Amino acid sequence: MALATALLGPAAAEAHGGSPGGGPLNLGPANLSETRVTSTLARGVTLTKITRGASDPALVWTLEILIAPTAGSPDPDAPPSVISDLGSANATADRLRSKGFSPRVEAVAQPRAVDVVPGTLGYRVRVGSFPNKAAADLARAALIAAGESATSVYTGWDGDRSARGPWNVNVLTIDPKTFRGGLGATYGPDLFNRETTSALSAAAGATVGVNAGYFVLDPASGAPGDPAGIGVYHGQLVSEPIAGRPALVMRDDARHTEIERLWWQGTADLGHQTVQLDGIDRVPGLIRNCGGDPTDLPTAKPLHDITCTDAAEVVELTPAFGAMTPTGPGREVVIGADHRVAAVLGTRGTTLGTGQMSLQATGDRVGELGSVRVGDRVVVTARLRDGSGRPVHTAKAETIVNGGPQLVRDGRDEITQARDGFVHPGDPSFAYGFVVKRNPRTFAGVDAQGRTVLVTVDGRTTADLGLSIPETADVARSLGLVDAMNLDGGGSTAMAVNGALVTHPSDAAGERPVGDAIVVTPGH
Repeated sequence: MALATALLGPAAAEAHGGSPGGGPLNLGPANLSETRVTSTLARGVTLTKITRGASDPALVWTLEILIAPTAGSPDPDAPPSVISDLGSANATADRLRSKGFSPRVEAVAQPRAVDVVPGTLGYRVRVGSFPNKAAADLARAALIAAGESATSVYTGWDGDRSARGPWNVNVLTIDPKTFRGGLGATYGPDLFNRETTSALSAAAGATVGVNAGYFVLDPASGAPGDPAGIGVYHGQLVSEPIAGRPALVMRDDARHTEIERLWWQGTADLGHQTVQLDGIDRVPGLIRNCGGDPTDLPTAKPLHDITCTDAAEVVELTPAFGAMTPTGPGREVVIGADHRVAAVLGTRGTTLGTGQMSLQATGDRVGELGSVRVGDRVVVTARLRDGSGRPVHTAKAETIVNGGPQLVRDGRDEITQARDGFVHPGDPSFAYGFVVKRNPRTFAGVDAQGRTVLVTVDGRTTADLGLSIPETADVARSLGLVDAMNLDGGGSTAMAVNGALVTHPSDAAGERPVGDAIVVTPGH
């Protein structure tokens, strides 16, 4: 393994401890070349750029066919998908042969996880082998002309351990023993709108910014930019957790970073009764990634990339949400900093002043706020607890961002794919795309020395293969992390140094606006 070290900035003497891990990455075949360049960005902050492997001539482009279910499928009414049961895959292959194509049916294995039974996830149907995307797209046109649906894919994204790269990994390490800056996160001016990681980083005056948690993207699922899971910024809880999903807990001084599974309870004391809250700073009735309560449909458990619904909710809103609270039928009670009701509105949607908050009720829950009058005293409380039921008190110096699944716990693999909602019952294509296949990834954790480690891995090109979820866990352990969790990835993956990107966005439009970013700011 070649090792190149470049030292930048005044703290060059610290860099001998900055390169993470004790050996090469556990990624691809063991004999791959690997280079590392470590730079000191600030006191206690190092960035290690790792390049592993090289272009692999064995990797090609191919066409992946959408498979329609047959009468014998588990769900004959399901829409076509990229992987399915064997009978449907064989029926698709037979149809393609009848049209003069030469398909192949390939089994897809369920990768390792602590809570999913190993075996065959499903079967895919592919056609052809092409040297580049242009050739694959030309053949794809012929398939479409024949009435088929196909996508051009690169076999380097399959997650096959024999692939030889290349991979480009950025590893940010923050050592609390010498760190003198600030570690936290920012969502920008408000939760309602999204900004790019580089813009959030520049606005915060950050030395480094890394994209953070999952967020609402589609307006039909809520407010774009709103965290889809827990969000605590400078000690303020502005988004509730998802039913015990892992969360990254950070402190301003970078000490005692940890991964916790959190739950919450929110209440509004109206004096004569106590009202249970369903959420904080989100659109009532829309629960992105699910994991709410038993009244939510289709499930109260985490279910990634699904928006659960609830026609009757009570949600707390603060000025952090945006310029205006969500609009629509229901009731809204505006409460001042003195806990006194300032206004009672017959429909939802208003502007909150400094220090104000509101409660919005929808559906059958509207009556619970029916007796509230201007001048009444209302006290709203939100409490977090950990997996043991102990209260979690957030100080002003603390930040918590959401993510999942967990990757490593106590130095061992612990991929909690099902627990954290990355198994969609009856839809193996979801796990195929998210867990099995390689994608750009962002993940975080803590090493045995108590250092916070934030990692980005580019993907979705022939020059950046990305990682599967099992590979992400392997890389985390290779870097010496004893606890690690996945953050938002794909087109969201980004790292900015002094406001400028050092990663390669996978979206065709460039860097994706996101919900929040972890930022490392200079000391004062």
